[in-house]
Amino acid sequence: MAEKRDYYEVLGLSKGASEEELKQAFRKLSRKYHPDFNPGDKEAEEKFKEVNEAYEVLSDPDKKARYDQFGHAGVDPSYGGGGYGGGFSGGFGDMGDISDIFSSVFGSFGGMGGSRSNPNAPRRGQDIQTNVNISFMEACFGKKVDLNINRMEKCPDCGGSGAEPGSQPETCPDCYGTGQVKVTQRTPFGTISSQKSCTRCGGKGKIIKTPCRKCRGNGRVSVSKNITVDIPAGIDDEQTIRVSGQGHGGINGGPAGDLHVTVTVRPDAIFERDGYDVHTEMPITFVQAALGAEVTVPTIDGTVKYTIPEGTQPGTIFRFKGKGIKMLNRSERGNQFVHVTIEVPSDLTKKQKDLLREFDGSLDDKKNYKKRNNFFDKIKQAFEK
Repeated sequence: MAEKRDYYEVLGLSKGASEEELKQAFRKLSRKYHPDFNPGDKEAEEKFKEVNEAYEVLSDPDKKARYDQFGHAGVDPSYGGGGYGGGFSGGFGDMGDISDIFSSVFGSFGGMGGSRSNPNAPRRGQDIQTNVNISFMEACFGKKVDLNINRMEKCPDCGGSGAEPGSQPETCPDCYGTGQVKVTQRTPFGTISSQKSCTRCGGKGKIIKTPCRKCRGNGRVSVSKNITVDIPAGIDDEQTIRVSGQGHGGINGGPAGDLHVTVTVRPDAIFERDGYDVHTEMPITFVQAALGAEVTVPTIDGTVKYTIPEGTQPGTIFRFKGKGIKMLNRSERGNQFVHVTIEVPSDLTKKQKDLLREFDGSLDDKKNYKKRNNFFDKIKQAFEK
């Protein structure tokens, strides 16, 4: 038996890769080596099978856990078989031998042997993941986006059977249509029987002698499809929308998978989001803050007039109730918060400076600068102590 490559190596990942990293690597490599894009390339076909096998194991939490602990022996009891003719004369050998022994035992009793599902039963198609980039305002109010996706669908020529029209797949004579063959191993614990995928039919239970020319026996073909996705109002950055039934087509008459659209929201120059609330910074002049004034405030619905009260201090926050972002699947909206900053004038003329000094000299610290007066009172009390 040829030595199998490490599944993580096959997908170009390191051990411990996340579910999303596994999906992305699988999508990239399966497309790269898919027979539809590499007609007649046997090497690409083998790599396509290798990638599918790796992902089939690592995408299943139980299989992944066994593989991470025991390697290939954790998911294929026949891997590395050949008996233990030497008995115990050499001891148990290295830890890899022990792992192989226990993975065979636990694989057999833990469900890796025993009955298998019908390889020709309907199977759901895989999901498709894609991304869409929208503006801040589009996220606030929603929009419809047109997407082009490549998905696998039932071959129109063979109807999904994989056989050339006019012919039919035949039951595999080795596994009798089950897709599994029995393997017997001798171990220090006795003889253990387990099952593995039939190599003759590739675990499908059927053999196609005359493959369909359009799908090359795969039963499905790659199709480019345009669909319109409704992005709901209130969607946030990195949230994902599920579009039911728009993933890859099912196998053996199974249902199609889903399309998952992850939304990226571009930052806005004026507004910043916090949940369903909106924050914006509003610069006003020193005179507007001191005397009060009517100012124009931007909101996501457009500009509104607002009267700043006299004596407004830096850092004051005004709340505009119900002027925030619409909550997903609800009619309520968040609020908008306007953070006031007071811009100190610069590049003053001599006359302007003299006027300011005259103005400042006319002020009463205790009456006009209460915060400043209290601050220095606290300093005086602290040093007196």
